[in-house]
Amino acid sequence: MELVVKSVSPETLKTATLVLAVGESRTLGATASKVDELSGGAISALLKRGDLAGKVGQTLLLHSLPNLKAERVLLVGVGKDAELGDRPFRKAVAAILATLKGLGGSDAVLALDDLVVKGRDSYGKTRLLAESLLDGEYSFEQFKSQKSEPRALKKITLVTIKAAQAEVERAISHARAIAGGMAFTRDLGNLPPNICHPSYLAEQAKNLGKANKGLKVEIFDEKKIKEMGMGSFYAVGQGSDQPPRLIVMQYNGGKKSEKPYALVGKGITFDTGGISLKPGAGMDEMKYDMGGSASVFGTLHAVLALQLPINLVCILACAENMPSGGASRPGDIVTTLSGQTVEILNTDAEGRLVLCDALTYAERFKPQAVIDIATLTGACVVALGAHTSGLLGNNDELIEQLLSAGRQADDRAWQLPLFDEYQEQLDSPFADMANIGGPKAGTITAACFLSRFAKQFNWAHLDIAGTAWTSGGKDKGATGRPVPLLTQYLLDRAKA
Repeated sequence: MELVVKSVSPETLKTATLVLAVGESRTLGATASKVDELSGGAISALLKRGDLAGKVGQTLLLHSLPNLKAERVLLVGVGKDAELGDRPFRKAVAAILATLKGLGGSDAVLALDDLVVKGRDSYGKTRLLAESLLDGEYSFEQFKSQKSEPRALKKITLVTIKAAQAEVERAISHARAIAGGMAFTRDLGNLPPNICHPSYLAEQAKNLGKANKGLKVEIFDEKKIKEMGMGSFYAVGQGSDQPPRLIVMQYNGGKKSEKPYALVGKGITFDTGGISLKPGAGMDEMKYDMGGSASVFGTLHAVLALQLPINLVCILACAENMPSGGASRPGDIVTTLSGQTVEILNTDAEGRLVLCDALTYAERFKPQAVIDIATLTGACVVALGAHTSGLLGNNDELIEQLLSAGRQADDRAWQLPLFDEYQEQLDSPFADMANIGGPKAGTITAACFLSRFAKQFNWAHLDIAGTAWTSGGKDKGATGRPVPLLTQYLLDRAKA
């Protein structure tokens, strides 16, 4: 979908549909008031009749209002407050898009200045709007023999005052890059595991490198992973016919002297639980267990689109966790790249086993900060549900930067504690540590495990088990999160 910015009076534009905001108690925005006046009070008359209450997300489509160039007028409810919060604003935008998709018109005009969002300036409001519109266009139908009919809607024009036009255009540019990254992430997450396995992800990295000359891509196969001493990572993939891959992508958009930021993604392309087999119900959703790696891919996609002036290293630890005669067992002890030993008590706690070696590998880049992203624990879903990602780490400034980025991007995280007392739950009588800490505080003890491999740098851990996908039913699928949060964090570092 094309998004265009203009600084004109919306009511003067020829368009298939003019979108106007209407509040509760028959409150009209500035543009809606002008249109009402031009049409001889037609909108006011409808509102007095009670045809639209103005509640958030309610819509009413009007045809052929007098003295207008627009073929239709779409009234959308924005509630009783003068300012919308992020969630009701997204609800209103979703209602607009859903209605426009069902119409025959190829374009629409939206009076941007009539929409006020609490705590957001022109840039922040527009980016939230544009991301919602662009992400709302996403569909995944490549395996369906019968595709959906192409939609008529091709273009939406956002009308704003001249003084705000530059910021609105900048917001659309950022939103387009982020939405593109989210779509890339969603595509990877929605692919079936018989196609999207570690070698497939490695091919995607190679293709990205070929398309972007400034991107250096290295792929390490199972032999190299073992030779390097990544015994923990290797143990996870050893039971599968699909071999593991370590993928390293380096983007150098900043000065050579600047230390890079590092994103480390968990890439379990299918998780049976291994010998500690998961229940069969819902196991199909374990194809999404590579959501961490998918979100790193998506964030890199956005960074490349924006050509941010930063240095970035993306490390993806990709494996398939399968039970077989060659699989690792509960009770096995493995030696990590750091030299620390781990007693595997549960093979279904495999994400931390691939991530710990990837974190140690990140040390060689001398990063400014390292963020690992993983669909790591069901305990995080219990604690925070599907709305908020879990956040833990060893540096308060980094944590606050990520929390702030999440608020700005409306892709929020919430900090959980990482107190020393929790570390004791990982004690093992046979190795330096166990890979699980018992039933209590599972998200925290998983992060405690990872923290033992992140002592050489500022580190944060994002548990996206609840936010990376929508479970169950016909609407299940990858969400594209936390690409907005991660991209905002890097935008803040680049001051773009």
